Amino acid sequence: MQSWIVRLNHFYQWSLSKASFVDRYVSGSWSLPLKHGILAVGLSVLYSLTQVNHYTSTAIILPADSKSGGMLGSLGGAAAAASALGISVPGQDSSDSAYVDILNSRPVREALLNTVFDFNIKYFYLDINRPRQQTLYRYLRASNMDNAVKTTREFITITRDLKTKILTIQVETKSPQLSQQIAKRLVQLLNDFLLTKSQTKGSVKASFSEKRLQEGRAELDRAEETFRKFLTINRNYAVSPDPEVRLKGLRLENELKLQTQLVTSLALSREDALLQEKNDMPILNILDEGNLPMNKSRPKRATNALLMGVLAFLGTLGWMRRHELKALLVKSLGD
Repeated sequence: MQSWIVRLNHFYQWSLSKASFVDRYVSGSWSLPLKHGILAVGLSVLYSLTQVNHYTSTAIILPADSKSGGMLGSLGGAAAAASALGISVPGQDSSDSAYVDILNSRPVREALLNTVFDFNIKYFYLDINRPRQQTLYRYLRASNMDNAVKTTREFITITRDLKTKILTIQVETKSPQLSQQIAKRLVQLLNDFLLTKSQTKGSVKASFSEKRLQEGRAELDRAEETFRKFLTINRNYAVSPDPEVRLKGLRLENELKLQTQLVTSLALSREDALLQEKNDMPILNILDEGNLPMNKSRPKRATNALLMGVLAFLGTLGWMRRHELKALLVKSLGD
């Protein structure tokens, strides 16, 4: 029982000290700048607690491998040294130089906006997570697709270092899961674009070889059918007493052999073109496909509170000394 009495007494003394603090603050026994500084810090802390954390996920793509010697290979060490210093050799920019434009293109952004993401949103500074499963377009609450595409540029940053050629994708949202999923989705969309939309010399050659092979096989079928019909009537044309029959038989036989050799050559050419197409196909060298951020990237609550307190203190101090400052200003202008 005595312990509870002691605790109540301590609480009473503590409440009196707090009341004395408030009385001294209101009565003006403390300096005005300090009071306003404390008030500004308190308000900034309250404001910071209502701000939502932002999380940044980063994806890193290494430069594409150079598979052809080209002009850079012929220039040797001088071109390599220039490239190392960040000096671009004309006509020797790598195939990944268009990656930034591809990721910023309208089709890629629309595909990103129509993607369904599964993530959590933490409200204010409280540890309350609300799960969401929706498209990025719906999450942004844009009035139309044009505004949505424009909004993505505010939280998605894509840069390419001119010296190292490393491509960096940074996504900053209010959810760590959403930031990571958007970064991974951008990498996937870039890879899909390179595999489906890129047109290389090998792919053009393979397409032409495939078309020519189909034509060659059709010609071979016609030659076989013509020779078959001829053999049905002239089975032993080689020993026929009629020279015209022997000549026509030899001509049809040679035509069949020629078409057979042509189809064989086209088939080999097509296989070579397919291999070249695989070799020419750009490969996306992914160093980091997008991390799951654990720490917030902003806001800097402590810095904001300290800065607001300092500004309030200096502003109040300047207001209190405004007459002296005015006198000094007039004196300086008079001199």
